[in-house]
Amino acid sequence: MEDPVLGLTSPTDPSDQVLVPPRGMESPPPRFGIDVGKPAAVDAAHSEVAGCGLRVVYPLTDESWGVRRFFVEDPNGTVVNVLAHLP
Repeated sequence: MEDPVLGLTSPTDPSDQVLVPPRGMESPPPRFGIDVGKPAAVDAAHSEVAGCGLRVVYPLTDESWGVRRFFVEDPNGTVVNVLAHLP
């Protein structure tokens, strides 16, 4: 995966990944990300987050570089990037 994100994937386990965004891309910057597997799981997580009253700090979005994601802030202020790769 490239432009604007550099994606590095393990040759032995494609679920092991490191994503390197360009400077200034993430606003607010997430502390970490979690790949929930499928875009439908991102939607389900988003619904659950909204139902719990947690603050979504980056809206549910299909990114041009191939993921569906949103950012949620936990009660301690940690921002989490919840994502899945688009088919």
